[in-house]
Amino acid sequence: MSAPVPASQDDPAARSTGRRPIVVGVDPDRAHRMAPAWAADEATRRRLPLRLVHVEGVPTPGDRKEAVPPSWEGWNAALHEAGKQVLEEAAEFVTARHPHLEVDTLLAEGDPVWTLCEQSRDAASLVLGSRHLSRRQEVFGSASIALPVMARTHCPLVVVPEPEHITQDRPYYVVGVDGSERSAAAVDVAFEEAALRGAGLRALLVWEHGPLRVFDESGPQEESRRLLSEIMAGRHARYPEVELHHEVVAGHPVQVLTEASAHALGLVVGTRGRGGFAGMLLGSVSQGVLHHARCPVIAVPTRG
Repeated sequence: MSAPVPASQDDPAARSTGRRPIVVGVDPDRAHRMAPAWAADEATRRRLPLRLVHVEGVPTPGDRKEAVPPSWEGWNAALHEAGKQVLEEAAEFVTARHPHLEVDTLLAEGDPVWTLCEQSRDAASLVLGSRHLSRRQEVFGSASIALPVMARTHCPLVVVPEPEHITQDRPYYVVGVDGSERSAAAVDVAFEEAALRGAGLRALLVWEHGPLRVFDESGPQEESRRLLSEIMAGRHARYPEVELHHEVVAGHPVQVLTEASAHALGLVVGTRGRGGFAGMLLGSVSQGVLHHARCPVIAVPTRG
């Protein structure tokens, strides 16, 4: 396949993460193609290669459909052939969508969480699909690997929902800011994504009240507004084309962020940041928005 055209230094794609691939986990169900579609579009915008990864697992008694079990070697070969077919069909899907996209595939055995996290070491981003299972299924079910991957990924993790998310006419991203230096990585990714898409950016610092509202909170809230303005100003200077809105909002962080992102192109959150004031915690919020957000969620790990 032909290689992408090199990005111009004035192009937002030139500010991206280099030639590291976009890695996407491929679901064996042909009906679930939103994650590969999102990843292929992202790789094309950033002029990066795309890597399709399918983890086939190992033979188990539940895999056997014949009355008489075959040898382990035959059993494993059948799974391997099925995995190759999954990847071939996914590759056909993304190349039909973007004919000049540089694509490679990886078929692996074993633990999908370990495999995907290892792939994330050299990836620009890691993309997974989400079927929006119930809260109990998301946390305890074997069908979801987003939470354990999010806890160990080395690059931004993008969780793309099924079915397709519908956005408003004026595209925008939402980013959660918690007042700490660690949340700066999430802000950087949010600006970069907004610039690549020609979208706006809404930055929210959510103030969560404690159980007792005894003390005057006006001082810390005013300090939060000042801090938020300073965090966004320096980055906005790098991306002046991005229309920026930022505000401090009182409420539960998960509820505020998911409601704000209802029609957004994506919601960007950090995974380990802790704010400098009581009532502001972003790290635990990333798990909550995975359960409730209906748009793609980009979870950005703390660097280092």
